[in-house]
Amino acid sequence: MIRRRGTNWYQTRFTMTELVVRRLLIDLEQPVERHWCDGDAFLTAWFNALSMSFPIGEQFFIDSVRDGFKALPVDQQARFRTEVQGFVGQEATHRRLHGLFNDQIARHGLRNEWEPRARQRLALLAGGDVRHGVAITAANEHFTALFAEWMLAHPQVLGRSEPRLKTLWLWHSAEEAEHKSTAFDIYQALAGSHAWRVKWMRRVTVIFLSDALRQTVCNLRADGTLWRWSTWRSAARHLLGREGLLRTSYRPWRQYFREDFHPTQQHSDLSANWLAANAASYTRVGA
Repeated sequence: MIRRRGTNWYQTRFTMTELVVRRLLIDLEQPVERHWCDGDAFLTAWFNALSMSFPIGEQFFIDSVRDGFKALPVDQQARFRTEVQGFVGQEATHRRLHGLFNDQIARHGLRNEWEPRARQRLALLAGGDVRHGVAITAANEHFTALFAEWMLAHPQVLGRSEPRLKTLWLWHSAEEAEHKSTAFDIYQALAGSHAWRVKWMRRVTVIFLSDALRQTVCNLRADGTLWRWSTWRSAARHLLGREGLLRTSYRPWRQYFREDFHPTQQHSDLSANWLAANAASYTRVGA
C-alpha cells in the first residue's frame, strides 16, 4: 500500500493549469492510406501501435484522475475541479478520435493485440488504493509528454503525410504537453509516496515499451514489411539515432526519479506555439 505523508514540497508549489477542450476540425471517416506516415512502413506501424493503446489507456487515465479527485478533501477538490474537467475533456476527445483512426487502420488487416493485454492487467487494479491508478497515470503522462515534445520538435517526421493526419498527431502532442501535470499533482495532493511513484514508473517503462514494440512488430508482420532493410533502418534512425525518440528522451525520463521532480520543470513553448499557429484547425468546446 502507498503510505500517506505529512506536509511535503508539493504543498508549497501548487499551480493551476488551464486546460482547454478542443474539437478538432478533421474528417476521420475517410480511409487512411496503408503507409500514411510519409510512405515509411516503420513509422506508420509505430504510430499505429501507439494509437491502438489510446482508447483503453485514455479511459483508464480519465477514471483514475476522477477517482483520485473524489478521494481528495473537499478544500483540495475546489482547487482541482476546473483542471480535472479540462483533463477529462481533452482525454475523452483523444480517445474518440483515435478510436475513429483505429477503425480506419483496422481495414488494412491490422489486429490490436495490445488492448486485450492492457485490459487484463488493468482489471487487477480494481478495488485497490486509488493512488496506484493515479501514479500509473502520472507515469504514462510523463511518457506521452516526452513523446509529444519529440513530435513537436520533429514535425518533419510526418513528412508528406496528409494534412489531417499531421494535424491529428501534432494536436494530440500539444494537448499532452498541456495536461502533463494533472495526474502528478493529484498524486502529490493525495500524499502519495515518492517510492511508489518511481516504482510505478519503472513498471510502466517496461510494460509500455514492450507493448509498443510488440504491437509495432505485429503491425509490420501483417503489413509484410517486417524484414525489409528500409524498415529496420528507419527504426534505428527514428528511435536510436542522434535525434531519435528514445535517445533524446532518456535524460528527461530519468529526471522523473528525482524526489524534487515536477513536470513543469521540463517546459518548452512548442505546445503553445503549435496551438496558436494552428487555431483554424479546431474550435474551443463551450466557448
